[in-house]
Amino acid sequence: MQAPSIGGVRLPRGNGEIIRLARGASLSDFAEKIDANPAALVQALFNEGEMVTATQSVGDELLELMGSLMNYTVQVVSPEDEDRELLEGFDLTYGEDAGDEDDLVIRPPVVTVMGHVDHGKTRLLDTIRKANVREGEAGGITQHIGAYQVLTSLEGNERLVTFIDTPGHEAFTAMRARGAKATDIAILVVAADDGVMPQTVEAINHAQAADVPIVVAVNKIDKEGADPQKIRGQLTEYGLVAEEYGGDTMFVDISAKQGTNIDALLEAVLLTADASLDLRANPDMDAQGVAIEAHLDRGRGPVATVLIQRGTLRVGDSVVAGDAYGRVRRMLDENGDDVEAALPSRPVQVIGFTSVPGAGDNLLVVEEDRIARQIADRRNARKRNAMAAKSRKRISLENLDDALKETSELNLILKGDNSGTVEALEEALMQIQIDDEVRLRVIDRGVGGITETNVNLAAASNAIIIGFNVRAEGKATELANREGVEIRYYSVIYQAIDEVEKALKGMLKPIYEEVQLGRAEIRALFRSSKFGLIAGCMVRDGIMKRNAKARILRDNNVIVETTTIASLRREKDDVTEVREGFECGMTLTFNDLREGDIIEAYELKEKPRD
Repeated sequence: MQAPSIGGVRLPRGNGEIIRLARGASLSDFAEKIDANPAALVQALFNEGEMVTATQSVGDELLELMGSLMNYTVQVVSPEDEDRELLEGFDLTYGEDAGDEDDLVIRPPVVTVMGHVDHGKTRLLDTIRKANVREGEAGGITQHIGAYQVLTSLEGNERLVTFIDTPGHEAFTAMRARGAKATDIAILVVAADDGVMPQTVEAINHAQAADVPIVVAVNKIDKEGADPQKIRGQLTEYGLVAEEYGGDTMFVDISAKQGTNIDALLEAVLLTADASLDLRANPDMDAQGVAIEAHLDRGRGPVATVLIQRGTLRVGDSVVAGDAYGRVRRMLDENGDDVEAALPSRPVQVIGFTSVPGAGDNLLVVEEDRIARQIADRRNARKRNAMAAKSRKRISLENLDDALKETSELNLILKGDNSGTVEALEEALMQIQIDDEVRLRVIDRGVGGITETNVNLAAASNAIIIGFNVRAEGKATELANREGVEIRYYSVIYQAIDEVEKALKGMLKPIYEEVQLGRAEIRALFRSSKFGLIAGCMVRDGIMKRNAKARILRDNNVIVETTTIASLRREKDDVTEVREGFECGMTLTFNDLREGDIIEAYELKEKPRD
């Protein structure tokens, strides 16, 4: 049944039917669902004041508006639901153990080490692993997530524990949240000489949101001013009550530097796991896991650090993680040794992906490469559409004039050493709040060195390239110099954020504020064939300056807002200024003057921005 015309356009009318559309869908996708002409939808929206093309990805609001115009209920499918439906289409499920109870076997606990910057998380892991990754970190900050498995013992039995290290810097919120979701127990490291800090609280919130038990490691007890009891008192405010105070949270006083009480901490982790968690998984099913981090290696190509959560991953398996796919050519453990099969809770580096997976992407083993490629391609298309809809600035007929006015925009291309870092850097940069006059736009991001393709894109879009722990490859530097493309290199995230913020502030148009100079009263007017109308004045207060801006007041009403003091004389001498209490003659760019008018001089000074 045809509806009455909407804005002069006849459209199909529904009866409240539910139309499911993916985030970032276009009007063509909508038209296909309701068997309508896409051009008619474009015309109807135009008449409603919205300017959209048929194939353009549009936001949720616009899809819902279109549905309401035609009496349809539009449901925008979340990325999670869409992904689940996609996997169901391939007869795959994620997040479930296949088989019966008898197929489940005990797996090692996965532990995330969390806490504030410089409270000793990485040093603690170094001590546990008897290795040293901290020395290579810029600014003493862990820039990525590492995963390691260590052997310990409890009551004479040897047990494995998997550790994940997450950065403490405030920019890495998403990575800490992801670390909490991928793990069974969180070790919260708090420095005994420093106390509870902002990222400590954030770590607690992430762990509690993921319903993960917390073991508190009170570190740096060997330092002067250390007060472990004070830490216990502070943490009670956040629901972490020590066992000695009648609570159920285990606190262990340690020194990661001296190696004090490390065994007691591992014992506390295993006791907590045994007491409150049922850690079992089926090792006989196809592997499922999560990509903790991923980077591009010059010799080996895309490398992903994957935590296996259920099943067993074997060399030769066809895998898909997010919009990356491939075949497992090789697996390595944290020591660089080859692994043929990775059981549940095992972290391994996987080599064989055709592109770099995103940090936090779910990994699935599928039957063959063809299926992996199809899933990855569909996810990639969905991701592009969602990003296009997100970055699209909504233009209506009312704000068309504003949209056409020039807005300063800083275009960036981000390249980093691993996907988690690039994600964290982009998130931190997009949170910079400056002004409506300037906008920050990330036009491309990726893992690995800066290539000639990146430089060409930057040249075409006037973008700046930011390289985080990476450098330009081959002839990219030479091309950048020739094209005038700026490449900035960073190894510490807050330096990148600070410099981009300063660049954005530099793009703002200056704000001027008026500074009052003085007031003069016109006592007499003289006409000169050489100078025109000369105003004989008495400076009543302040100072009058040559070339200063002025306004004319008559009977306390402003008759001219802006004029200029063209010349200024004291008796027969040209002067640059005349002070209060002195007489002077001046000419102005405004000539309709009368005796008794007040000349108010002022100047505009640039106001520094906050």
